[in-house]
Amino acid sequence: MVPLRRSVTHTLSVIPVTLGLVAVQILPPLMTPTAQAQKVVQRILTVSGRGVEKIPTTLAKVNLGVEVRGKSAQQVQAAVARQSSSVMQLLKGRKVSALQTLGIRLNPTYDYSDNQQRLTGYVGTNTVSFKVANQAAGDILDDAVNAGATRINGISFTATDKAIAAAQKVALKKATQDAQSQAAAVLSALGFEAQEIVGIQVNNASAPTPVAYQTLARASSAPRRPSTPVVGGDQDVSGSVTLQIRY
Repeated sequence: MVPLRRSVTHTLSVIPVTLGLVAVQILPPLMTPTAQAQKVVQRILTVSGRGVEKIPTTLAKVNLGVEVRGKSAQQVQAAVARQSSSVMQLLKGRKVSALQTLGIRLNPTYDYSDNQQRLTGYVGTNTVSFKVANQAAGDILDDAVNAGATRINGISFTATDKAIAAAQKVALKKATQDAQSQAAAVLSALGFEAQEIVGIQVNNASAPTPVAYQTLARASSAPRRPSTPVVGGDQDVSGSVTLQIRY
């Protein structure tokens, strides 16, 4: 039997079998010391940071409307239309922004007594929303009530889109710095050093929905009182970033 040679990449071994035949088995290549040195598991630290930027609110978003009750549907609907038109005319004259109708409803009302249902009348509503500068919101609320609005359903405050976009960039920068600070503290405690950032994920950079202040107003013939005070306060814009750091 002629001996087989060992190739550079594989090892051939001879295995004797019955019937005088020879079986050849191919073994995996031998790993050189250089290849063993290259096979090093990378160590990755994943850390998330958060940043918050506080900015003042400058816009008030108002939700108000007209509500009328009466005996007949025609009477109620006519009154709602008349008062709503007066309110809309006022708001357009004040040049408020994002003015839109949210809903118009006309529903019957019933009295339930002695296990019987009795029609008592109708209730109609027309609700609108708009945005206005904080400093003008108080006067507009009072004037809208005098014009025919009977409900102020709520008011919330926000900054302009431009201000929010600028704050988001600052929040993301703070989040990145926070993640790097956390990573440095962890690696220092373990006796390691950061080598390079191998992955970056921007999780979010958003402005949470401002808190809505709810109130109820009724039209009145009383003499005009001082303007309703409106204070918007600040708004938090947050962002978070996740880093993958090789060490």
